[in-house]
Amino acid sequence: MILGLSFDPTADNKAFWDKFDFPYDLLSDVDTSVSASFGAAEKDQPKASRVSVLIAPDGTIAKTYATVTPADHPDQVLADLDSFG
Repeated sequence: MILGLSFDPTADNKAFWDKFDFPYDLLSDVDTSVSASFGAAEKDQPKASRVSVLIAPDGTIAKTYATVTPADHPDQVLADLDSFG
């Protein structure tokens, strides 16, 4: 499952999702608590960083991608997913 997470309010995420026909569900983290818990942001950080977190089937963080290049990132994640067998 792939989820997007943004600091934006739900209505803003919905508008983005509709405008760009975004292929994944977008969740709102307006208080930054979820992002902070995964190490993807500092609590109360004003703007989200483009960070990805790959969560293993057992719920642990398997890998954090601190630098994401959108054109290359899907292939990186797919290769890492293959390591789960």
